[in-house]
Order: sequence, then C-alpha cells, then structure tokens
Amino acid sequence: MLSHTSAAALWELIPARALVHVTSPRGNQGRRRWRGIHLHRGRLDLDETTFQDDIPVTSVARTLFDYAEVVDFRRLESAWEEADRLKLLRLTDVERVCERGYGRRALKPIRRLLAEARAITRTRSPLEDRFQDFCRHFDLPPHSTNVEVLGKEVDVLWPAAKLIVELDSWEFHRHRAAFQRDRARDTHLLVAGYRTIRVTHDRLDKEAPELASQLRRLLAAEAARMPPNTPSGSE
Repeated sequence: MLSHTSAAALWELIPARALVHVTSPRGNQGRRRWRGIHLHRGRLDLDETTFQDDIPVTSVARTLFDYAEVVDFRRLESAWEEADRLKLLRLTDVERVCERGYGRRALKPIRRLLAEARAITRTRSPLEDRFQDFCRHFDLPPHSTNVEVLGKEVDVLWPAAKLIVELDSWEFHRHRAAFQRDRARDTHLLVAGYRTIRVTHDRLDKEAPELASQLRRLLAAEAARMPPNTPSGSE
C-alpha cells in the first residue's frame, strides 16, 4: 500500500512526488523493486491501514510517522500542520503508532510534535493557541498559562519577571463592565509588582515582531534587576 511521501501526497499533506513509496509486510515474497517505486518492508497493524479514493494507503498517523524518517523536521512539521488543518490529525492514533515504533528514528521528532500539540490543546481559546504559536515562532522563554496570581487567574505568566500577558479577544472581553474590571485588575497587580501586557488578534496580525521584541526586552530588564538566588514563582 502507499506509504511515506506518496501517502502524504494522497492525504493532500504535501505536493505529489514522482517516486512512489509503498510498504509491504515483512515476509512478502513479491518482487522487491520496480522502476519508479521505492519498496519498504515492515509490520503494518490493521488500524494503520485504510483506503483513500479506493487506494490502499497507510493511515494519517502512520503516514506522518513514516514521513518523519525521510524528511527534515521543517517538512514534517508542515505536513503535521496541514493534517491538523484538514482535521485529519488524531493525537491518540499517533501515540499508538509511537508505542509500536520502538527504536525508530521517527520517535524523537514525532514526540516533539505531540508534546507541542498537547500543550496547545490545554489552552482555552483560539487567541491563546495563536499566542502559543507566536511564542514558539519568536523563541520566547517558557511561561505558564491559566495560572492564579493574587487570587486572580491570568492567561500567561513569566513568574520570575512578574510579567503577565492577558489575551483580549472581542468574544471574551466585549462588555464595558468586563473592560473596566480588567483595567482595575491590571492596577491591582501593578501595585504588587506585576506588569500586564494586553494582546489582541490585531496585534498578533500586525505587530508580531515588535511585540516579541518588547516582551523580550521586558523579560531581560527584569532578569537584570533581580538579585542572585531570587526565588521565582507567582505569589
């Protein structure tokens, strides 16, 4: 059945390639090579096989796992994101394939993508998901999400720097009363030494590099002011 890059193309995760990749179970006594066909041999469990457009093909999860062994991480990540966009990505299926793939070099990049995906799914809104992508893209330091500070839950926190990011979408902050409460809370936190930056979809669309630079400078400035052995963490 189709596998690797050919399966990824059939699932429309990548453009089509000239060389056709197929996988056959171990022990198959058929011909090993055909012109224009790259034959792989290996175990295929029943839930790792399916049909797409009446063509036998590896499942999306198994396809991504196999693809991870023949391309670099950037191309794998692109195919992974396309599978997610097309609503074909099932993390539990990928985890199941990983459990059977002991010793294979695909494990490291696939587990990295799984960890990132699990972190994103713990957020609560599309804007939070976008902000996580923004932080990874600009290589900002690790942070906490949806944590409590002085009895109030905040969206994003860098504890050591006492820097908070609140993510303001129209959906969750559209009422005047909510707007006023947010500003009162910002003042309360500022008195306690916490600075709050408010981020909207519009800022991520139009000002992402500038915003990343501002956050990086704020984090660096706070780190420079902190005396040695200062404990980190929210109060």
